[in-house]
Amino acid sequence: MTAVEQRFREFKMPDVGEGLTEAEILKWLVAPGDTVTDGQVVCEVETAKAAVELPIPFTGVVHELRFGEGTTVDVGTAIISVDTDPGAGDAPAAAAAPEAAAEAPAEAEPEGRQANLVGYGAAPSSTKRRPRKAQPGARRPAAEAPAAPAPAPAPAAPAAPVRAEPAPELNGHPGTARPLAKPPVRKLAKDLGIDLATITPSGPGGVITREDVHAAVEAPATAPEPAAAPAAPVTGARDARERRVPVKGVRKATAQAMVDSAFTAPHVTEFVTVDVTRTMKLVADLKQDPELAGLRVNPLLLVAKALLVAIKRNPDVNASWDEDSQEIVYKDYVNLGIAAATPRGLIVPNIKDADAKTLPRLAEALGDLVATARDGKTSPAAMTGGTVTITNVGVFGIDTGTPILNRGESAILAFGAVKLQPWVHKGEVKPRQVTTLALSFDHRLVDGELGSKVLADVAAILERPKRLITWG
Repeated sequence: MTAVEQRFREFKMPDVGEGLTEAEILKWLVAPGDTVTDGQVVCEVETAKAAVELPIPFTGVVHELRFGEGTTVDVGTAIISVDTDPGAGDAPAAAAAPEAAAEAPAEAEPEGRQANLVGYGAAPSSTKRRPRKAQPGARRPAAEAPAAPAPAPAPAAPAAPVRAEPAPELNGHPGTARPLAKPPVRKLAKDLGIDLATITPSGPGGVITREDVHAAVEAPATAPEPAAAPAAPVTGARDARERRVPVKGVRKATAQAMVDSAFTAPHVTEFVTVDVTRTMKLVADLKQDPELAGLRVNPLLLVAKALLVAIKRNPDVNASWDEDSQEIVYKDYVNLGIAAATPRGLIVPNIKDADAKTLPRLAEALGDLVATARDGKTSPAAMTGGTVTITNVGVFGIDTGTPILNRGESAILAFGAVKLQPWVHKGEVKPRQVTTLALSFDHRLVDGELGSKVLADVAAILERPKRLITWG
């Protein structure tokens, strides 16, 4: 590492989740000239899963903010540079070189560069910007600066790796290398009957993306339509009464996860309508219990506890399908996901080891989960590793639905609205509190008998909540 590199340190966009590839800079909390210390939060970013604060891993004076707010930056790309020895004098001309280094191919990056957070590594610099007001006092990103004429021919160099050239480097035999694509993309292409060799990649380094595969599927349908050309101007027209919002962040991740789940796992959904009058009475009693004072006590709490007991009685439902190894993974723990609607979209954080919690501790965890989600502070770790999920559609007055499984999970329970309905109780028609439950499950893992037993157990507990004691 040269003296300039030691003095002007770069902080790269880390992978703050599990395998995230990009994040949007929501807000800078520092400006050029500000002093920062090791561990100080310098910006807020939005990943595909959550809004996250990024602390910087060294001390110094902010030299440059590489990207403005609202910019989506690839993991591994330098976003800020810091002068760690401001007393050494003016920055030499070479200090401007980091931006050029970010534009260069990954192999040009010096070996041995220190990695401070997970997710560091050689990665082509790639950004996607949306119009946004410039930050007061912030330096324009080097990528936008018109002053430097030298970078103009640079785009021609990175363009080369996007061709089929990188492929021979994989095995050293020209013409025999496989197209570059991640395993899930390869599986998608296989399922759709698309030959990866016929696809022109658009990802960094010539990697084929899901969008490339979907585009290849749609191409044959549009090609034979000669009328498409004259219709182009009409398609491009925009109605002033329409609003267009970029698909990104949580919305983009949720959409992709739902598509992957719906077309990968064969869904089966079963329904049951149940008298929950006794459960509603128990909820009212628990709200008066001193042991639960200050905790979130509602019907969802008892539905969650009922599902946990049902899983304990039918443990094989708590599993996942490992496509890569072609194995079923049975889990001796339950990370209970709770679908939460937030201003940023639907997220599904989960309560770790929910099956090991007492009712008061489960109530506490539910309250914390909901409050954190509403504040937009849910961490990426809280949204990974879920095993089963509950979605409470009843809060919207909906009777039930056919929920889609979260990717990697085997079951999801929809809890419908609780309504006063005529019901046969002890041989007489009486008004009773009634709800409908729907359980969707992955039919590769869960057959009809097992799924039915789980749903029946949940319904039986809600009908007679004393079973929480005798079965739990």
